Amino acid sequence: MSTRLRLTLPALAFAVLFAVVGPAAGARAEERPYPDREGRIVAPAPSVGERAARIALGAVGIPYEWGGESPESGFDCSGLVRWVYGRLGVELPHNSYALYGEGRRVSRARMKPGDVLFFEGLGHVGLYLGRGRMVHAPQSGRDVEVVRLAGSSYGARLVGARRVVPA
Repeated sequence: MSTRLRLTLPALAFAVLFAVVGPAAGARAEERPYPDREGRIVAPAPSVGERAARIALGAVGIPYEWGGESPESGFDCSGLVRWVYGRLGVELPHNSYALYGEGRRVSRARMKPGDVLFFEGLGHVGLYLGRGRMVHAPQSGRDVEVVRLAGSSYGARLVGARRVVPA
């Protein structure tokens, strides 16, 4: 195989794949995988929100504890959000009402992993994971869990989402 063909083939394969599959749903150009100089496909580094969502998933199964904000003490809903973002160097209040003033509003159609979700009365929060799911600390007697918004009462009670850091 000629050197020119060998160098062109990976880029051509990527172009065909991109044409057939298309970009990730809703992804901007800077968020899509791209070929490096050798033609290898490179995924962009995860956003702060994506990293927050992954950290939150690690808390699944930890018991709910009112006022809790650590794996050792347990979590309440805003304590979980505070702990997750604290691990990323982002200081947030341990209060769902105060959290509602952080970051910027995001429409339901533009939610991304790591966005903080707020529910009727602003007394409950969760972290969006993507694909219609969130992780949250629900209530006494239960553990941190993942739920589908559409398959639960939470979807109908969602009143807002905030992006606390640029994603």
